[in-house]
Amino acid sequence: MLMAGTADWPTQNMAVVGSSLGGFYATWIAAQTGCKAVLLNPAVDPARDLSRYIGKQTSWHDPLETFFFKPEFVQELRDLEAGPLTHPERSLAIIAKGDEVLDWREMSTRYAATHLNLLEGGDHALSDFDAHLDDVLAFLDLA
Repeated sequence: MLMAGTADWPTQNMAVVGSSLGGFYATWIAAQTGCKAVLLNPAVDPARDLSRYIGKQTSWHDPLETFFFKPEFVQELRDLEAGPLTHPERSLAIIAKGDEVLDWREMSTRYAATHLNLLEGGDHALSDFDAHLDDVLAFLDLA
Protein backbone atom coordinates (compact mmCIF):
# COMPACT_ATOMS: atom_id res chain seq x y z
CA MET A 1 0.00 0.00 0.00
CA LEU A 2 2.90 2.37 0.77
CA MET A 3 4.54 1.83 -2.59
CA ALA A 4 1.22 2.03 -4.45
CA GLY A 5 0.49 5.36 -2.79
CA THR A 6 3.85 6.79 -3.82
CA ALA A 7 4.27 5.04 -7.20
CA ASP A 8 3.78 8.23 -9.21
CA TRP A 9 6.06 10.36 -7.05
CA PRO A 10 9.25 11.57 -8.76
CA THR A 11 11.84 9.65 -6.72
CA GLN A 12 14.72 11.90 -7.84
CA ASN A 13 13.27 14.86 -5.91
CA MET A 14 10.77 13.37 -3.47
CA ALA A 15 11.19 13.03 0.27
CA VAL A 16 9.33 11.36 3.09
CA VAL A 17 8.93 12.57 6.65
CA GLY A 18 7.79 10.36 9.48
CA SER A 19 7.52 10.44 13.23
CA SER A 20 7.63 7.40 15.52
CA LEU A 21 6.01 4.52 13.59
CA GLY A 22 5.84 6.90 10.63
CA GLY A 23 9.63 7.16 10.86
CA PHE A 24 9.85 3.38 10.55
CA TYR A 25 7.65 3.53 7.44
CA ALA A 26 9.63 6.47 6.03
CA THR A 27 12.86 4.49 6.50
CA TRP A 28 11.36 1.63 4.48
CA ILE A 29 10.10 3.89 1.68
CA ALA A 30 13.49 5.63 1.47
CA ALA A 31 15.21 2.23 1.24
CA GLN A 32 12.89 1.19 -1.58
CA THR A 33 13.07 4.42 -3.58
CA GLY A 34 16.38 6.04 -2.68
CA CYS A 35 14.62 9.27 -1.73
CA LYS A 36 15.52 11.54 1.18
CA ALA A 37 13.91 10.91 4.56
CA VAL A 38 13.43 12.97 7.70
CA LEU A 39 12.94 10.73 10.71
CA LEU A 40 11.56 12.18 13.93
CA ASN A 41 12.06 9.91 16.95
CA PRO A 42 11.69 6.94 14.61
CA ALA A 43 10.57 3.52 15.82
CA VAL A 44 13.40 1.03 15.35
CA ASP A 45 11.69 -2.31 16.02
CA PRO A 46 7.92 -1.81 16.15
CA ALA A 47 7.20 -5.51 15.62
CA ARG A 48 8.95 -6.21 18.93
CA ASP A 49 7.52 -3.19 20.72
CA LEU A 50 3.91 -3.57 19.57
CA SER A 51 3.63 -7.35 19.90
CA ARG A 52 2.63 -6.96 23.55
CA TYR A 53 -0.45 -4.95 22.48
CA ILE A 54 -2.20 -7.72 20.52
CA GLY A 55 -5.88 -7.61 21.39
CA LYS A 56 -8.46 -4.95 22.11
CA GLN A 57 -6.94 -1.50 22.61
CA THR A 58 -8.22 1.93 23.54
CA SER A 59 -7.53 4.83 21.21
CA TRP A 60 -5.01 7.24 22.72
CA HIS A 61 -6.89 10.32 21.47
CA ASP A 62 -10.36 9.08 22.46
CA PRO A 63 -10.61 6.54 25.32
CA LEU A 64 -14.18 5.71 24.25
CA GLU A 65 -12.92 4.48 20.88
CA THR A 66 -11.48 0.97 20.74
CA PHE A 67 -9.79 -1.10 18.07
CA PHE A 68 -8.34 -4.60 17.79
CA PHE A 69 -4.60 -4.99 17.16
CA LYS A 70 -4.24 -8.28 15.28
CA PRO A 71 -1.23 -10.65 15.45
CA GLU A 72 -0.81 -10.39 11.67
CA PHE A 73 -0.06 -6.68 12.07
CA VAL A 74 3.15 -7.66 13.87
CA GLN A 75 4.18 -9.83 10.92
CA GLU A 76 3.42 -6.95 8.53
CA LEU A 77 5.83 -4.81 10.53
CA ARG A 78 8.48 -7.54 10.40
CA ASP A 79 8.05 -7.69 6.63
CA LEU A 80 8.83 -3.96 6.42
CA GLU A 81 12.11 -4.07 8.33
CA ALA A 82 14.50 -2.20 6.04
CA GLY A 83 17.72 -3.79 7.29
CA PRO A 84 20.98 -1.83 7.25
CA LEU A 85 20.70 1.70 5.88
CA THR A 86 22.19 1.64 2.38
CA HIS A 87 22.24 5.43 1.92
CA PRO A 88 22.32 6.98 5.40
CA GLU A 89 23.51 10.29 3.94
CA ARG A 90 20.01 10.69 2.47
CA SER A 91 18.40 10.72 5.91
CA LEU A 92 18.10 13.28 8.68
CA ALA A 93 17.21 11.84 12.08
CA ILE A 94 16.04 14.11 14.87
CA ILE A 95 16.10 12.20 18.13
CA ALA A 96 15.23 13.50 21.59
CA LYS A 97 17.02 12.00 24.58
CA GLY A 98 13.90 12.85 26.59
CA ASP A 99 11.65 10.61 24.48
CA GLU A 100 9.37 8.90 27.00
CA VAL A 101 8.16 6.23 24.53
CA LEU A 102 11.20 5.06 22.57
CA ASP A 103 14.81 4.51 23.68
CA TRP A 104 16.96 7.32 22.27
CA ARG A 105 20.06 5.11 22.50
CA GLU A 106 18.52 2.49 20.23
CA MET A 107 17.37 5.17 17.79
CA SER A 108 20.73 6.96 17.74
CA THR A 109 22.57 3.66 17.20
CA ARG A 110 20.30 2.71 14.29
CA TYR A 111 20.62 6.14 12.67
CA ALA A 112 24.22 6.96 13.70
CA ALA A 113 25.45 7.29 10.11
CA THR A 114 22.66 9.68 9.09
CA HIS A 115 22.63 13.43 9.52
CA LEU A 116 21.81 13.05 13.21
CA ASN A 117 20.45 15.79 15.46
CA LEU A 118 20.58 14.32 18.95
CA LEU A 119 18.63 16.60 21.28
CA GLU A 120 19.13 16.98 24.99
CA GLY A 121 15.75 16.62 26.70
CA GLY A 122 12.70 16.94 24.50
CA ASP A 123 9.87 14.43 24.27
CA HIS A 124 8.41 11.81 21.94
CA ALA A 125 6.11 14.33 20.28
CA LEU A 126 9.01 16.73 19.64
CA SER A 127 6.92 19.48 21.15
CA ASP A 128 9.61 21.95 20.10
CA PHE A 129 9.47 20.87 16.44
CA ASP A 130 9.25 24.49 15.30
CA ALA A 131 12.82 24.95 16.54
CA HIS A 132 13.97 22.21 14.14
CA LEU A 133 11.96 23.18 11.09
CA ASP A 134 14.79 25.22 9.55
CA ASP A 135 17.10 22.17 9.74
CA VAL A 136 14.45 19.99 8.12
CA LEU A 137 13.81 22.46 5.31
CA ALA A 138 17.53 22.96 4.70
CA PHE A 139 18.14 19.19 4.56
CA LEU A 140 15.33 18.85 2.01
CA ASP A 141 16.68 21.79 -0.01
CA LEU A 142 13.48 23.72 0.62
CA ALA A 143 15.01 26.64 2.51
